[in-house]
Amino acid sequence: MIDLNNNKKQYISVKKIIGISSFAGALLLSGCNGDISDLDQYFSEQRGKPAAPIDPIPEVKPYLRYVYPQHEKDPFDAAMLAPSTVREQVVDNGINIDTTRVPEFLEGFPLDSLRMVGTVEKDKTLWALVKIPEGAVQTVKPGNYLGQNYGKIINISDVKMDMLETVSNGLGGYEEREISITLNQE
Repeated sequence: MIDLNNNKKQYISVKKIIGISSFAGALLLSGCNGDISDLDQYFSEQRGKPAAPIDPIPEVKPYLRYVYPQHEKDPFDAAMLAPSTVREQVVDNGINIDTTRVPEFLEGFPLDSLRMVGTVEKDKTLWALVKIPEGAVQTVKPGNYLGQNYGKIINISDVKMDMLETVSNGLGGYEEREISITLNQE
């Protein structure tokens, strides 16, 4: 059933809103009369004034080239960017990397992102607990590898892991360096 009184009240209130908004619009537009003579007078005065002088363009100073003494190389020569064809002497000290070995899981992480968080003894062998960046903990023993520089674990104690890393010597060969990862007490 439809309530006719309620619909009639809504109709009357919409009609009042339309009437009030029409009156307000007419009142606002009545302020915009067609008399713009004061504006025309202002523009006439401004057009009658002489124009302000424009500053002249500044004089461009001539470029003075400086020649560096005893400098024969052209910095814009593309041949300077070409790699040197003379190879440096390769220093090979007999250290080789076993490329046939299957990399272990912890070799996929930078060494500074791995943390030693404890030790556990199993079958009379001391294992280290290593935490990876994602939060999981892995067990390692002497002989395992970790880090991206072929780090081989040599010894594990209760407070640290001793490792031997194989890094490039910068001359085409490799060198070994000893490092330790200490127990992280966090």
